[in-house]
Parts: sequence; C-alpha cells; structure tokens
Amino acid sequence: MRSRLTITALALLAGLAAAPVQVVAQSSDGTNSSVSKVLASSGAGFNVAAVRTLLNRGDASVASGNLDQAKTDYDSARTAAKQLLAFYRDLSGAFRGLDARIPREMDAKGREALTLLAQANLRLAALFRRQNQPEVAVPVLVEVVRLMTPASSEGQKAYQSLVELGFVETPFAGAKSAN
Repeated sequence: MRSRLTITALALLAGLAAAPVQVVAQSSDGTNSSVSKVLASSGAGFNVAAVRTLLNRGDASVASGNLDQAKTDYDSARTAAKQLLAFYRDLSGAFRGLDARIPREMDAKGREALTLLAQANLRLAALFRRQNQPEVAVPVLVEVVRLMTPASSEGQKAYQSLVELGFVETPFAGAKSAN
C-alpha cells in the first residue's frame, strides 16, 4: 500500500514537471504579460469586488422574489468575506515589522472585507426576518454588533433590528451627546 502511494505521488509530480502551465494575461495596453492577476478581476476573482458582486446578485434575487437564490448569494458573500478577512489578517501579521507597506495594505483590505461581511450579515438577517425566521436572524445580527462595534452604522442597524425583534429591550443612543 505504501509503495502504491509513493508511486502515485511520484507520477503526479513527474506529470506536473513535464507539463508546466504558463499563464499569460493581457495587460491594459493590449500586450501580453507573464504575470496574471486572475484573482484581482472584479467578476470572478477572490477579492472584495467579487464579494460585492455576490451581494448585488443577492439583492437582484430579492428584488425578483427569488429568496432561496438570494440566501445562497448572501451566504456565499459571507463565506468569501470571512475567508478574505482571515487571509488579510494572516498576511498582515506575517509582514509586521518587516515591510510596513504590506500590513497597511492588508489592514485596509481587511477593513473593507469586514464591512462587506457586516453588510452580507445585515442583508441575510433582513431576509430571515422577511421569511418569518427571526430566531435565525439573531445570531447573524449579534455577529455584526460584535465585529463592527455598536458605534458603527452597521452595528447600530444590527442592534436596532435586535430591538425591533424583541431580543433586547434597551435602545442604544449611539454616538449622540448625553446632554
């Protein structure tokens, strides 16, 4: 059994070495570039623009009355935003103290992914409320408050929804003056 695994692994490695894959992208000036930024594309990439696209698709599905597809799109947006957030945080930490530019970039991208995660959660919670499933909306709303803090606009919207659902009773005054 062990030799079969070794042979299989060697065959896979030999196949990969014998058939290198070259990715060529076309740059904005129409010339070919040896560097491909496929993950940076807004339509099908793995980035915040792709998360926005999923949110927009979910919004369109809600508008057309296809709530099941909207839930799928919002869930996909949440998953992608969480993954991006984790990867940006990991990269930021790995480069901290080595090159300040990279943690700054990753932190900015992480904040954007976090905001999109909160927006996906708010939309998903609204969908659950629309489907008379408030008990499913509660954990999603609590996650928004926890991630974004109650002082942010997303956190305030989430907390207000919790008040409207009757999960909490005390309204939050927000950043208003106490006078």
